[in-house]
Amino acid sequence: MGIRNLSDDVLFVTLPQEPQLQLELAAVNEIVSNRADYDVVIDFSSGEIVTSSSISNLLILHNLLDKKGRRLILCNVGFLTRCVFTVIGLDTFFNFAEDKFAALAVIQHSE
Repeated sequence: MGIRNLSDDVLFVTLPQEPQLQLELAAVNEIVSNRADYDVVIDFSSGEIVTSSSISNLLILHNLLDKKGRRLILCNVGFLTRCVFTVIGLDTFFNFAEDKFAALAVIQHSE
């Protein structure tokens, strides 16, 4: 759906539905691997289902950002998607926020 800069150091990604979701995440991984100074907010408001490939891309993105001391925040995560993260044990691995503004507050608070 869209990758845009909210500021010089915050990348905001509105994810499309599957199967395009995993392609969008791969593109974000490419951007982050080439540039070390982004925190990333992923907005799930457009999709309810997440596949194992997309979860894998999220794990890769989290690790890329973590190595650079940056944050990944998932926002607007629907109930079913949140349940998937809980069932596979990743609900405590990722940082979740209610919406974009809450995600930005988490980033600002951690600086």
